[in-house]
Amino acid sequence: MPSCWSSVYGLKPTYGLVPYTGIFPIEQTLDHTGPIARTVEDVALLLEVIAGEDGLDPRQSGLKAKPYTESLVGNAKDIKIGIVTEGFGWDGLSEEDVDQLVREAAYSLENTGATVEEVSIPMHRDGIHIWNGIGIEGLTSLMVKENGMGTNWKGHYSTKLLDAYGKARKIRANEYSETVKMTILLGQYMQDQYNGKYYAIAQNLARKLRQAYDNALKTYDVLIMPTIPMKATKIPSSNASREEIIKRALEMIYNTAPFNITGHPAMNVPCGKSEGLPVGMMIIGRHGEDDTVLRVAHAFQSIHERVATNA
Repeated sequence: MPSCWSSVYGLKPTYGLVPYTGIFPIEQTLDHTGPIARTVEDVALLLEVIAGEDGLDPRQSGLKAKPYTESLVGNAKDIKIGIVTEGFGWDGLSEEDVDQLVREAAYSLENTGATVEEVSIPMHRDGIHIWNGIGIEGLTSLMVKENGMGTNWKGHYSTKLLDAYGKARKIRANEYSETVKMTILLGQYMQDQYNGKYYAIAQNLARKLRQAYDNALKTYDVLIMPTIPMKATKIPSSNASREEIIKRALEMIYNTAPFNITGHPAMNVPCGKSEGLPVGMMIIGRHGEDDTVLRVAHAFQSIHERVATNA
C-alpha cells in the first residue's frame, strides 16, 4: 500500500521467503516484509540480499532464494495473465479511473508477448472478512497482550523490544491510534464471548482462500487487480470523528489483505496517475515464484521506459 500511493515498486514476497527477525510483529501468520524501490531492478536486487533462511524465524519454510535479477528479461513472452474481476468495482470503494488505468495496464502486457484474460475468483470478496477474523484477535493477543513477541515458538526474541514496549503499553496506552484501540476492544470482546472460535474459523477458511487462488494459478502464471481500489485520501483533520479516522485507516486494504492471509507473492507496479495521484497495479504469483512476478513487473516497466524514450 505505501508503494502504491507513493508511485514506486514494492514486493510482498512469498510467506516465509524473507525472515521477519528484528521487525515488530503484528500477527505471526499475516506478517510479511519485503523490498520497496524506484525500479524493478532494485527490488529484485534487494530481494536477492534479504531472501533465504536466517535460522531465527521458524515461519520460514525452506524456500530458497533465486537470482531474481536474472528473471528481468524485459518481456512477458508466453506468460498467461488473469485479470481478477472481483478486484474491481468494490461498492463504495473502487474509483472508475483507478479500475480503468489498471485494466489498460494489464492489457498492455500483450505487447510484450503475454496472453491476458479476465478470470473470476468469487472468494476474493471474502478475503477481507477472513483477514478481519484473523487480524483483530491475533493483533490483540500478540501485539498487545503479549508485547509483540508472545510465547510458544522457537524464533528470536528481541528482549530489549519486549521490555521497552511492555512498559510503554502499560503507562502510555492512550497514545495508541483510534484504529488500534478499536481493534483491541473488539478483539478482547471476541475472545471473552466466543473463546477464539471465530479466529479459528477464519484460519480454517484461510486454506480455502489460498486454494481458490491456487486453482486460478493453475491456468494463469500471474493474477492482476488494483493494489488499492481508490486514489490516496486526505489524512483526517485533528478534530475528525473516530468513525472517519477508522474508515480512512482501513478502507484501502480490501485487495491487499487476502494475500497476507494466503502468503502469495504480490507486487505493486505504478501504472499511471489520475488527478495527479498515483495508481498501482498488483501482480500476484504462485508460492515461491516471486521471480515470475518480478518478470511481469519488469516487462511493464520496460514498456513505459520505451514510451518515455520515444516521447
